[in-house]
Amino acid sequence: MLLEGKKGLIVGVANRHSIAWAIAESALREGARLAFNYQNERLKDNVAGLVKGIEGASIFPCDVGSDEEIAALMKSVEAEMGGLDFLVHSVAFAPREELAGEFIETTRQGFATALDVSAYSLVALARAALPLMNAGGSIITLSYLGAERVVPHYNVMGVAKAALEASVRYLANDLGPRGIRVNAISAGPIRTLAARGVSGITKMVEMHRQVAPLRKATEQGDVGDAAVFLLSSLSRGITGETLYVDDGYHILGSLAPLG
Repeated sequence: MLLEGKKGLIVGVANRHSIAWAIAESALREGARLAFNYQNERLKDNVAGLVKGIEGASIFPCDVGSDEEIAALMKSVEAEMGGLDFLVHSVAFAPREELAGEFIETTRQGFATALDVSAYSLVALARAALPLMNAGGSIITLSYLGAERVVPHYNVMGVAKAALEASVRYLANDLGPRGIRVNAISAGPIRTLAARGVSGITKMVEMHRQVAPLRKATEQGDVGDAAVFLLSSLSRGITGETLYVDDGYHILGSLAPLG
């Protein structure tokens, strides 16, 4: 029960295949009380269906592209839960057309959208959550190897994830004196709703399975359990870091199976 008595907000659940939902399941197993957002009415039923029957769980509307909706979300969370011990940011988006062809063809609007939704939203959410985290706590976000290496078709999302990881370090420096730790998890490729926008995701997962040192594809539960570590006091001395949960794939210099 690593999170017993802890209250958290998880932003980014779309359906049961979401990495954010795997984190929620692991956090619930460890005793946390959770609140969730839903982006729009189309996704509301999905989230409501998942949390139905979970004691103390709440859901609230919030599109992270709106500062007004973020402020309203935090006001609702404060009224319902009193405060927060942790925040999970699992949000990323780029227009589908920006994830095909060459990165050099990225449009100005596509670039702005990807950076706003995928990176700036962490800053906006952290700032809005700050008054609810008076006793300190933990903030985590989700990244990917495309932040530091070129991944075919990942394009502007790679740049957005690089900005996200840099934001983690700057936020960690700002919030550390307040007892708030900020970290990222860089997960291997997983077929989620968001990942479907990346051309070739199925081949990426299969390549990962074949060549990663652990010779398996990353699963949502792998990320969920790693998140519990970062959200709990077990990681009390860790902040500003990116933890790789990708079966060792990121260490490879060659894509040929070893041995």
